[in-house]
Order: sequence, then C-alpha cells, then structure tokens
Amino acid sequence: MRASGVLLPVASLPSPYGIGTFSKCAREFVDFLQRAGQRYWQILPLGPTGYGDSPYQSFSTFAGNPYYIDLDRLADEGLLTREECKQYDAGNGADYIDYEKLYAVRFAVLRKAFVRGKTAKSREYEDFLEKNADWLDNYCLYMAVKNYFGGISWDAWEPGIRTRRPEALENYRKLLAEEIDFYRFQQFWFQKQWLELKQYANAHNVSIIGDIPIYVAFDSADVWANPELFQFREDGTPKGVAGCPPDGFSAIGQVWGNPLYDWEYHRNTGYAWWLKRMERCFHLYDVLRVDHFRGFDEYFSIPYGQDTAANGHWEKGPGLELFAVLKEKLGNVQIIAEDLGFLTDSVVKLVKDSGYPGMKVLEFAFDSREQSNYFPYTYTQNCVAYTGTHDNQTVVGWFRTLPQQDYDLAVRYLDLKKEDEAEIHWKMIRAVLGSVADTAIIPLQDYLGLDDSARINTPSSLGGNWNWRLCADALTAELEEKMRGLAALYGRL
Repeated sequence: MRASGVLLPVASLPSPYGIGTFSKCAREFVDFLQRAGQRYWQILPLGPTGYGDSPYQSFSTFAGNPYYIDLDRLADEGLLTREECKQYDAGNGADYIDYEKLYAVRFAVLRKAFVRGKTAKSREYEDFLEKNADWLDNYCLYMAVKNYFGGISWDAWEPGIRTRRPEALENYRKLLAEEIDFYRFQQFWFQKQWLELKQYANAHNVSIIGDIPIYVAFDSADVWANPELFQFREDGTPKGVAGCPPDGFSAIGQVWGNPLYDWEYHRNTGYAWWLKRMERCFHLYDVLRVDHFRGFDEYFSIPYGQDTAANGHWEKGPGLELFAVLKEKLGNVQIIAEDLGFLTDSVVKLVKDSGYPGMKVLEFAFDSREQSNYFPYTYTQNCVAYTGTHDNQTVVGWFRTLPQQDYDLAVRYLDLKKEDEAEIHWKMIRAVLGSVADTAIIPLQDYLGLDDSARINTPSSLGGNWNWRLCADALTAELEEKMRGLAALYGRL
C-alpha cells in the first residue's frame, strides 16, 4: 500500500520544559499527521543518551530516555506540582535544546516525583519490574554505580564491580538500593507514557517507525553486563571497534568506537540476545529502521585506540542467517534496511534476500561525479524514499551549497526555473511522493522549507547536533492542507 509519513525526533517536539516529551504536544502532532493524510511518524532512537547527546550512543539499547517523560502527566498523577515542573531552568528556548541545562535539572525534578511516589508501588509497577527484569536490573545497577563513581565509564570502575564479581554486585545493590529504585521508577514512567502515546497514534491510523543503531555504545549497560557478546581481549579492551571507511559523509572515514559483536558466540546461542533486543523493539514500535544494515553482511573493524579509520578492514557478518532466525521466532516483523553508502554485490543481495525495503535518499541523486541509483526512475516499489534523513542537510540548506555541476543537474532533473528556486523543497518532496516507492518519508524541516539551522546532525562533527526544536506555531492549517493534497495526488492518502 502506498503511504507517506514524516520524520521528526521526539526531542524536537514543542514543550515548555526544554525538550520534546510524551506530552499533549506529541498527541497534537499525531492529530496533525492524521489530518494531513500521513500514515507514519518516524522517530530517532529513544535510548538514554550520554556525552554528546547522540541517540545513537546510548547507555542501554533496552532502556528509554527519562528526558522524554512528560512532567505534566506526573503532576496529573500527584507526583509533582505545576510549580515544581516550572521552577527549574531547563533552557526553554523555543527552537533549541540546551542539554547542559537539561541534564542539570531534569533528574532533580524526577527525583522529587520518585520520593513522593515510591511508596505507591502498584500491581502495574510490579508487573513492569517482573517482565523487564532481564535488562532492567542490570541497567539500573549500572546507572547507579556510574553515578556513584562520578559518571566515569565502567572500564574505570574499581575492579570488583567492573568485572562483576558476585560479592561486589551484591555490595553495590545494597549500598545503592535507593538509586537503583530511582532508575526503575524512571523506566516505568518512560514505558507507560510511551506505550500510551503509541496506542494513541495507532488509534489515529499513524504507525510509529522506530530506529536502532546496529551497534551499542562501549560505555553501556549492555557491554558491561554482557561482555561475552563482543570481541574483547582478556584485559577487557576491545580487539577492534566499529566505524566506516571514507564515504559521502567523511573523506577520512569515521571511527564510531562501538565494540564489535562476537558473531560466532551469537550464532552458538541461537542469536538469543538479538531476539530479545528485537522483541523489545517491536513492543515499542510498529516498524523498525535498522541503521547500518550493511554491517550484517560485512562490518568494518578498526584497531582499538586509533583515531582514524585508515587501518580498518572488512570482516564477515552473520548475513541472512540472523534474519532467518528473527523471522522464525518473531514472525514477519516490519524492518527498514538502512542500506545507504557504498554497497557491494553481497550487501545488495542480502537486502534483496531479506525482503526488507531499503532506503533511497533523493539528495544523493545529484552527485555529478558518479552514476546514481537514487534518481526516482531507478526506485522499486519495495523501498522507502526520503528527501533526506537526520544525517543530511535540509533540502533548502543542501540546494544553497551545491557545487555548480550538481546544481545544474538538479535544476535540469527537477525542471526548476530560476524564479521557482524558493520552492526547491516542494519540488523535491513531489519527486519523492510521486515515485513508485511504497513508502515516502519526509523530514518535517523540508515540509517547512527550513535551512540548515534546523539540521538534526552533521556526521563526524562535535557539538551543535541533536538540538533543533519545532516552534509551536509552525504546523499551520495551510501546511496540513497542502500535505494532505499531495498525499492524495500521489496515491498516498
């Protein structure tokens, strides 16, 4: 079925408390999507973020980000007062997330709610603890110990708890029992509020496209609690780390620093951890975009401790076997394979054999230096088409910075007259919506015609990322009507 949707991070939603949350504003956005004829809301990963604030470097692949808990809802539950919600300076700029201020105050507010509500442990709360114990207990202990040691990475903790000696685990569970309960409280309210928002979206005919990185962060509960899942030396350091060779985003490649999976171990366990991870994802989302899908065919291994990807090399991943197990155990779940960048024949075959739709990004089509398969005339029905993603410039910013040859190619392909250049975002949107791709996803910034000040992320850069916010009055009736009209025109309503 042909359909369209919008890419907007939860963090970018309007809110009076410094960052988008699972709030009334989120429900109003769902209402807007429904009225605008959109079937999908694509978001970024929802995990708890650390240094750099990237949702792709999380303290847990199973846990949720407590920043997204709606404070007004906690006030409705009697866990906070409205005055307590408002008394902290969380950097309330309408179009910018100030993570430094947010970090300094959000946990203080949540702690007030926790202290007030910790005696009211309902059957619902106990059920949550029981059903999620296999990841929740490790995550909450990890965060409590991390705070106890001043936020340093787990590999710098004292030896007993770093290597999870039983007596050390027991000692820290007793010592930090209150803090552990605080993190359980956060995860309960995260999940409760998110699932209620997802249910609201589904009831309004909007499906949620979630997103997971292929890898987990080194400094995470996943790695600390399960080192056997990864390629580690006996001294506890990684043998190699993840990254990618030079590509369209970086001329020198990228060193992501994530530990690499021990795929032989995963194969021997029937991919048990991956099954748990994916089962969790499909509890939270309707569709799942899997980042860096080519890493399942071959992954790029960079020697640990190196600053560039120059000495990296490719190694073989699990291939189709992993996805055969997923289909056998979980059924025909909906996955989008992020297959961008340079693709070998074997990667193309893996995507095709999996049956999952790949991604097409229209901005990538207009590179005059090489033949492109991102032009709409090359698309198949089984793909998801975008103007750009969270890693791209907005269409307006991209068009303004195009090299002359690329600019000329775009003008010719889009039949763009000089007097129409201010409408470049609509030209690109029409090209995507009019393609044969079953699904088309447009970043909200492109519907709004915003420049690069609204860009979400610039890969291989530090600072200034993940902080754009939507202004509360941006979603007008005129925009809604135009989006619905285009969805109808191109058979996506």
